[in-house]
Amino acid sequence: MTRSLHPNAHRVSDTLIARGHHGLIVQQPETVHTAEQAAAAVGVEVGAIVKSLVFLLDDDPILLLVSGAHRVSVERTGERLGGELVPASPDLVTEVTGQPLGGVAPLGHPTNLPTYIDRALQLHPDLWASGGCPNTLFRTVYAELMRITAAIDVDVD
Repeated sequence: MTRSLHPNAHRVSDTLIARGHHGLIVQQPETVHTAEQAAAAVGVEVGAIVKSLVFLLDDDPILLLVSGAHRVSVERTGERLGGELVPASPDLVTEVTGQPLGGVAPLGHPTNLPTYIDRALQLHPDLWASGGCPNTLFRTVYAELMRITAAIDVDVD
């Protein structure tokens, strides 16, 4: 019996397709809330997992697409982006993305968030990002992820 995709995953797939990606969402039998769990599920290094993290840059929400192997230096990254960077609250993350923590995709949100991508992700030939809920992922490559999210590259550590 085939399990149907969550509406968030359908929205992400539709957005991917509209932006020229194949739109294939892979559904895992278990949730993959962390980069480590996602890497184990698809058999890649943790650095090839894309964490979609919401921050406030001078009180405006932005999305940082970060390698699973990295932690964001809010001070240095804020300086690089020209403002004060602070993590968004869980409620704000859900509000601006329409997706749950541990399952935020790089796109498919109610509004387009200004998006920045960790340059370290380009070191991996294939990347895996959340499909909009904690048990879904999709595969992409760095250049395609930049294009479909209109991201600007930045060093985050």
